[in-house]
Amino acid sequence: MTITYKKLIFFSFVMMVLQNIHAQTEQDGIMMAKQNWCTGFVYNYNSWSNYWEGTFKRNNDNLGTVSTQSVAFMGAYGITGKLNVLYSLPYVHTHASSGTLHDMQGLQDAGIWIKWQAWQKKVAQQKYTVFLTGGYSFPTTNYQADFLPLAIGLRSKTASVRLILDYQKKNFFITATAAYAYRDNIYIDRFAYYTTEMHYTNEVAMPDVMYAGLHFGYRKKEDYAEAFIVNTTTLSGFDIRKNDMPFPSNKMNSTIVGLNGKYAIPHFHRISLTGNIGYTIFGRNVGQATNLSIGVFKVFDFASAKQKKINHHLTTN
Repeated sequence: MTITYKKLIFFSFVMMVLQNIHAQTEQDGIMMAKQNWCTGFVYNYNSWSNYWEGTFKRNNDNLGTVSTQSVAFMGAYGITGKLNVLYSLPYVHTHASSGTLHDMQGLQDAGIWIKWQAWQKKVAQQKYTVFLTGGYSFPTTNYQADFLPLAIGLRSKTASVRLILDYQKKNFFITATAAYAYRDNIYIDRFAYYTTEMHYTNEVAMPDVMYAGLHFGYRKKEDYAEAFIVNTTTLSGFDIRKNDMPFPSNKMNSTIVGLNGKYAIPHFHRISLTGNIGYTIFGRNVGQATNLSIGVFKVFDFASAKQKKINHHLTTN
């Protein structure tokens, strides 16, 4: 099989920026066509050796480099061209290169989201779109949340809402997104703990979270490449005490910059590679992490011949 020189350059660029990007997510400006199902797997690697203890950045010889690997089964289905359902379920493994803390692994939190294209307007070669997304995630196993930084998750049931504003002119786009996540209380395996005061209970009140992000880049049919900056702000919580372990209800803020990409492989019908690279430039009670991932996805088309023509018209216009 042959690949044109232009496509080979684009493929090389995408392979350079591979990380935790999905074929379609709850925070981008992309929709699956009606009766199309995109599904696949993403492998993710995240590591850090420096972290912020409150606002003080330090390292810790008792941890060394903390790494997290995960494989997530995820995808999206087009109920209609304007209403999609998305899902994700990761298996996570954590490891510290130094010290005595043991690895942890297991299924983490399943997530499901409904994504709705609420409004769209086209003017000449420009397109303005508004999306609304609602989601819910929940732990699938009784993993230990009170073992940070090696816990595989926080074991909190979470409900979220997100607003997405997308602007595209020809093949260039910019997407702004903001979200609010409500996190339910969790229960840990001890009946007393200290935050900024003593608590004689095993119930931990979890702070809610706000997210904001900006994405911009190139998008053409099934391929795209973008740069992004994403900020996470915990709305309450407290700082890690000096030389103490993190706690699930800590304030955990971060600002991450990176690159995303997706490439539809020629001559392999609707099979795509996805990737992302990200780096934490600012943080509070989090690791200064580098994140890399790669995914492979396949689109299955269950639409009728008539619907396929409609889908093709919508995606090419």
